[in-house]
Amino acid sequence: MTERSRPLLNAGVSFTDAEYQAFRLFLQQSCGIDLGVGKEYLVATRVRRILAQEHISSLTGLLALLRSPAQRALRQEVVDAMTTNETLWFRDAYPFEYLKQHILPAWGGQNKAARGFNVWSAACSSGQEPYSINIIIDEYNRQCLARNRIDVRISATDISSEILATAKQGIYDRLSIARGLSQERLQTYFKPTPDAHWQVKPSLQSAIHFKPLNLQSDHFGYELFDLICCRNVLIYFNAELKKRILHKIHAVLAPGALLFLGASESVSGAEELFDVVNCRPGIAYRKR
Repeated sequence: MTERSRPLLNAGVSFTDAEYQAFRLFLQQSCGIDLGVGKEYLVATRVRRILAQEHISSLTGLLALLRSPAQRALRQEVVDAMTTNETLWFRDAYPFEYLKQHILPAWGGQNKAARGFNVWSAACSSGQEPYSINIIIDEYNRQCLARNRIDVRISATDISSEILATAKQGIYDRLSIARGLSQERLQTYFKPTPDAHWQVKPSLQSAIHFKPLNLQSDHFGYELFDLICCRNVLIYFNAELKKRILHKIHAVLAPGALLFLGASESVSGAEELFDVVNCRPGIAYRKR
């Protein structure tokens, strides 16, 4: 008896359970993401263009090609397709409000401003998070005394080289701009482009450094961060990998520094490394 292929509505792609499981394994080994069950349609819609581009008719054929050492660019393209997600400005609101109301005033008031404020935006996607962080810091600097102004450096990373290129360019269409960005901030920090898009001004971009990083396998370096945002990405990892990543994050947090996770995420498996900080309504995690 041949294995049943799953019908995938209008996705134009069908594959067997065994093919889906093999693709899940490839993705987990490549970037740590475990698709879980029931994500067949997501796979079909996101790899359909790549199958057509490579003139391949099945997931088995695609996986065979991906195993070739010469197909590094194609492997990255598949990972990009499966990990690129929509995001928005000032997502969940409370991390940015807590940064504005508590973290920055405390930092400036403790005479730490001179040494700079070091931020890591992990899994930064198309750039809305690091730009939002820098907007908050710039607004703080505009209203505080000169001696308390904070010099910030933001490292923004993602596994997807394609989405990082978009983030670094800092150009957004009207739909992307409308998702969480006020008109006042749009006028202050963006400039219109000839094709009716909006581009981040150089003054906002200069403090942000974009680079590729795989949370699963890459070394996080030795730089210490005063704030880390690693939001809405740990939910895609299994418990063991999530624990390893949290330990690596803990190692690059400065003493007493804060970690923000996504609203549905926690430090489960690494609770002994962090204290919970109530941000009302959300929470953050302080390095012990």
